[in-house]
Amino acid sequence: MWDQRFDREDYLYGTEPSQFLVAQTDLLRPGLRALAVADGEGRNAVYLAERGLAVTAMDSSRVALAKARTLATARAVEVDFQHADLQHWHWAPEAYDLVAAIFIQFAEPALRSAIFAGMQQTLAPGGLLLLHGFTPAQLAYGTGGPPCAELLYTPELLRDAFAELEILRLEAYELELQEGTGHAGPAALIDLVARKPF
Repeated sequence: MWDQRFDREDYLYGTEPSQFLVAQTDLLRPGLRALAVADGEGRNAVYLAERGLAVTAMDSSRVALAKARTLATARAVEVDFQHADLQHWHWAPEAYDLVAAIFIQFAEPALRSAIFAGMQQTLAPGGLLLLHGFTPAQLAYGTGGPPCAELLYTPELLRDAFAELEILRLEAYELELQEGTGHAGPAALIDLVARKPF
């Protein structure tokens, strides 16, 4: 399905990073080891690399990864792109200083729980989790995201899922998105910035 969605001349979600990720620029220190989860066509991984982070990006779509490599070459940055399905991804313990999971709302609840646990496991002590997605209010807009409420995030869901992390920011809000044709128009969003204790 994802190969079909990404098999197009343009970039479905554009080539510029998520507005959420740009808002976290002060946290993106050169040299940090970063993992971009299910990063699609690479816009966020490339942005992290442009900030000087050592980036690994994974996705299940070979079509998306080919476009991501093209984008990285055009921006003259290096990213370690990995073809993998999140059901089988090895969450290496304490391997990353930063994990970015932006619009990854395709996993049913059981898999989502496993992904959330894996992201926490792979963070090094003091590492940062940057999670961004849609709330159930997004269903009224239809400007992106899955048409299924159980795949969307609420503050309560994220607070419970990441109770072992220090939550630095957890906010639901509405904003106009202009991220390619895939995310265009008013949207109901939620951000989580959290730190793994030392």
